[in-house]
Amino acid sequence: MSSQRNSRLRLHAISAGIGLAFGLGAAAHAQTPASPASAASSPQTVMPVVRAKVSAEPAGKDTVQATTTTIGKGKQELRDVPQSVTVVTERLIDDRNLDTLKDTLKNTAGISFLAAEGGEEDIRLRGFSLQATGDIFVDGLRDPAFYERDTFNWDRLEVLRGSASMLFGRGSTGGAVNQVSKLPRLFQENEVAVTMGSAGYLRATADLNVKTGDSAAFRVNATSHVGDNHGAKIDKVGIAPSLRWGIGQTNEFLVSLYHLENNNGINYGLPWLQGEMLKVDPSSFYGTSSDISAGTASTATLGHAHRFANRSELKTTLRLGSYTRDQRASVVRFAPAAVQPGGVAATLDNFGPDTVLRRSGGNGTHAKIQDLDAVTLQSDYDTQFTAFGLKHSVQAGLDFTKDDFIGYSVANPASGALLKPDVTVAQNRGSGSVDESLRIVHKNRDFTSQATGLYAQNLVQLAPAWKVLGGVRYDRFEGSYRTFSTAAATYGNVTADRSRADGLWSERLGVLFQPTPLSSFHFSYGTSFNTSGDAYQYDALGSNTPPERSRNLELGAKLDSESGHATLRLALFHATKFNERNRDETSVSPTNYVLSGRRHAAGVEIDIAGRITPQWEVFGSYAFIPDAEVDKASSVLGTTLTGETVGQRPGLTPRHSGTIWSTYQLTPKLRFGGGLNARSSDTPQQSSIVAPRFVTADVMAEYNAGPVLFKLNVSNVANKLYADVLYRGHYIAGKPRTVQLTTAVKF
Repeated sequence: MSSQRNSRLRLHAISAGIGLAFGLGAAAHAQTPASPASAASSPQTVMPVVRAKVSAEPAGKDTVQATTTTIGKGKQELRDVPQSVTVVTERLIDDRNLDTLKDTLKNTAGISFLAAEGGEEDIRLRGFSLQATGDIFVDGLRDPAFYERDTFNWDRLEVLRGSASMLFGRGSTGGAVNQVSKLPRLFQENEVAVTMGSAGYLRATADLNVKTGDSAAFRVNATSHVGDNHGAKIDKVGIAPSLRWGIGQTNEFLVSLYHLENNNGINYGLPWLQGEMLKVDPSSFYGTSSDISAGTASTATLGHAHRFANRSELKTTLRLGSYTRDQRASVVRFAPAAVQPGGVAATLDNFGPDTVLRRSGGNGTHAKIQDLDAVTLQSDYDTQFTAFGLKHSVQAGLDFTKDDFIGYSVANPASGALLKPDVTVAQNRGSGSVDESLRIVHKNRDFTSQATGLYAQNLVQLAPAWKVLGGVRYDRFEGSYRTFSTAAATYGNVTADRSRADGLWSERLGVLFQPTPLSSFHFSYGTSFNTSGDAYQYDALGSNTPPERSRNLELGAKLDSESGHATLRLALFHATKFNERNRDETSVSPTNYVLSGRRHAAGVEIDIAGRITPQWEVFGSYAFIPDAEVDKASSVLGTTLTGETVGQRPGLTPRHSGTIWSTYQLTPKLRFGGGLNARSSDTPQQSSIVAPRFVTADVMAEYNAGPVLFKLNVSNVANKLYADVLYRGHYIAGKPRTVQLTTAVKF
């Protein structure tokens, strides 16, 4: 198919780009670096909004503690952010062998997942949706895609909690997730690692960093990952070369490329039986051997930072991205009573190895084929000055994004091409297939959008211990959506043409009280909005409906230990979505929605990260959401658009969720670790089904023999069966017991 041919072409392009990057590195080495801008002025005492000078930030490989973040529009100290941020460092990612975005997010509290019909990363944070196409970022730039994200090029993962449209524009009701890429550094450091494990797991990664000049370096990260995965195969490859020169100088440049190609299987889950989970082996997979979640993500990024003599900085980034998706899945349900043992429908009483399951979906294919091209340009200016006797740290900037999306319909001829035979519960490793060479693919829709944002924020130091942050942003989002006929007689004719443009303001206010260098207390208020076109489409009613709005209130604290090697984060929050789309038949014409719905969630969060003693390190994240409710819905039906009723606790909002991970350095070479992952009972949306609570345990042992390191991981030690990702019609079970052995070589 064309997307596969394009994928191969992109791999060749990236190979050529590596050669180009080496050439640029040589050129950078030949340049005479400019004098550092920092030498031109004396240090400031006020902490900047975005770019704090924190030379003591420990390397991510060495600790689970983070003291800075880049989830805003640059780098700043976590203590100067009047909002909750959880950082999963490279140390924790490596310790627990986390290789996907979903796995990594499970190491932060308040997170749940919807088993979306498209199989994409549909995330809930504090009970509110994080759109996979709008609330996930790479280095502060929107990552508007639908691919399975991998950790091979991450330095860390940052989770900002609460409304954040002032920083990022549309979306960000529950928060935002930022993937921080590894950057070239001015020292020689290389690592190659291979991990082998259960279910045919084999993953190789390489992280190679070369200093190419006094202020220049080249780095390439790559991975190749395969595995049987109990039938839902893993097959992916990725590469990310980057070149940086002028590091720390007046002008700094970055050129980076990224390519990830997935040809994975897809586990679409299992049906509920009378509202309960199926008592089957946690490793069971009932899809077909042809089920696949294929796709590519290819980006090219150009960055430039200019540092002025007065400690101001102008940073501009341009990113071009191209993404493809080609997914075919089997929806597993119970076969009719006529083909069940004894001709009796499946129930909890008669369920067993001979119960018959039927695979279906979308004329037997349940396909999603989509292409997306995106252009993002972002420019941020950071400056500090004194005015009216007060110290100010101001940041302002603009960003622009253009997305071009194409969707396709898929059909197989009704001529025996569908080969998805029924299976029994005992046949739990997948069987049967669809002859994909016979499928017919047609373009059936497209969506083009442009988003422009302009913002400014100011951190003012009112007194030695008091700071106030205020920010405002204006966004304009324009989208155009068309659908096309796929019938032979009218093929290609436009069947619908809808468009919409919205302009919205977002605000952010914060007060910081910092009585000592080890303590920081904050109160914050922020807003966010969601446009109708966030999912690359307009339905007939949504194209006539303004954006939804929300707000977040938070009271929190960040407290460091006396040594500064451990941090405790506390937060009380109250989030409200108060302009939720709704149908109200008594007051609105049938041509648009009304923004009359409202829901809220309130609770407490606790994070701890760092060293309790030089040998003992801990990372923990816990969320308790006792108060969550649908406050308003349709005045006629009493339900929301998703079927939830007034007074109901929203689905995918567990009361308790969290994780704890601890390691101990027993000897200079031997380190042990272990942890727990837990969630209280939870419900899918639009459902009275209750997924039971669960606790799983993981352990690790590591032996560091100098340049060679050996690490053994066992996750879900007790092989616990639990419903991890939820949907009203089905669920996806959590990973079964997994044993993995990693060998890493540093040179």
